[in-house]
Amino acid sequence: MPPFLRYLVPLFLAAAVATIPTAAFVLEEATIESIHSAFAGGELTSCGLVELYLRRIASLDPTLHAVVELDADGALAAADRADAVLADADRADAARLLGGAALPPLHGIPVLIKDNIAAAGGLNATAGSLALVGSRPARDAGVVERLRSAGAVILGTASLSEWCNFRAPGVPAGWSPRGGQGLNPYVPSATTCSSSSGSAIAAAANMVAVTIGTETDGSIMCPSSFNSVVGIKPTVGLTSRAGVIIISPRMDTVGPICRTVSDAVNVLEAIVGYDPRDAEATRMASQYIPEGGYGQFLNVDGLRGKRIGILRKDFFWFPPGSIQEKVFGDHFHTMRKLGATLVDNLEIPSMNVINDAVQSGERALMLAEFKLSLNSYLSELAISPVRSLSDIIDFNNKHPVEERTAEFGQSYLVQSEATNGIGPTEERAIAKLNKLCKEGLEKIVRVNRLDAIVAPGASAHSLLAIGGYPAVTVPAGYTSDGVPFAICFGGLKGSEPKLIEISYSFEHATKD
Repeated sequence: MPPFLRYLVPLFLAAAVATIPTAAFVLEEATIESIHSAFAGGELTSCGLVELYLRRIASLDPTLHAVVELDADGALAAADRADAVLADADRADAARLLGGAALPPLHGIPVLIKDNIAAAGGLNATAGSLALVGSRPARDAGVVERLRSAGAVILGTASLSEWCNFRAPGVPAGWSPRGGQGLNPYVPSATTCSSSSGSAIAAAANMVAVTIGTETDGSIMCPSSFNSVVGIKPTVGLTSRAGVIIISPRMDTVGPICRTVSDAVNVLEAIVGYDPRDAEATRMASQYIPEGGYGQFLNVDGLRGKRIGILRKDFFWFPPGSIQEKVFGDHFHTMRKLGATLVDNLEIPSMNVINDAVQSGERALMLAEFKLSLNSYLSELAISPVRSLSDIIDFNNKHPVEERTAEFGQSYLVQSEATNGIGPTEERAIAKLNKLCKEGLEKIVRVNRLDAIVAPGASAHSLLAIGGYPAVTVPAGYTSDGVPFAICFGGLKGSEPKLIEISYSFEHATKD
């Protein structure tokens, strides 16, 4: 029995009967495909699925703290509309509709979105802060609009590290005043990592099959790794950031966190595309969206013919004889056996600078961009108790107990408030980051004719963040203590098709 189940079984035994509506459909480990099969077979309805997930969340979340807020009424109403469509068709027609293009790809599928993504209706979007409780957006975030168009049912918001882990150094990963302290469902004493922690916890614990996270620098990759789920960090601009509380327009991206590569890819397919509210980035990235979509790259033979660079130095720090060393050695053997060419012992120059946010200029740029982005987001809210970063700092000072201000401070917020837009300091930071990208990952990929790079867990997060590059994180194994770890495949902008082929083939070859 995996360590995940050893911990969770006592929590959900009392609800176990309720989580299995028929012998054919099992809620635990459910995927989009199995849910749609149950819909088509008449074994399950979207309303029934929402109720099962609500019951499971009520059972598990008091311990795990993955969910901030639920919109049960709104979700059930949306699920009822989804069911009505299928109710008008017989089972054969339902199967045909769900299997083809007649119905949207996420028809009736409940989704949890990270608590920095706006959804019109009954949900707050607060980035974990009490200062934004009671705020209401004028409309859905761009990705939420696309989720709804794809048939998804917005169930609620997932917890996160407050302000996407950009309040102050030392704030615990997975903690926020609204969500409490999230726990790793595999090993409670292990980190959940930051900042899309609740999205990863919820997917790992089967509270829903689909969650949405965001990343500036590691916030999808790292929680996915430590919670043994699949995370896709898309090329910046593939997914809209309109209606999302972000840190950096240069680096922030919105992506799926699910249990399987195929589910994550199906969600990615639904949320990419141009958005006039995030026009510059989404227009630029639209050139990367492949004709025919991303699902065509779910290829079990996807490793064959790929050239993958192993970033050995600065990334693979495992002690000789460790489980991780053995597991990655086995994985590399499998990849070669399946037709991949692994180019070993590659080194990214200046990784010590890239991994130091101060030296690289990343921190200076983030501080300036955060203030600009947050104030812009707040100005667009229909209702909000705060309208600026300055208001939020003042709120924290007035609520030191609830926000634990004396314990953690708010130094990043204060430093950000002191900035004045993009000036000479920030322009120098941008130039330095561009140079690090050009002479780093871009040169390594070009010179070695690589399709992708591979690194353990989220170790390449800053390398991939500073250039807005994509990554797919796939479960790879467990430490001797039962803590999950992942393998990450990354590449240059627009390389999602190759990363999907590699990741899906790897997952298929290594799953139990």
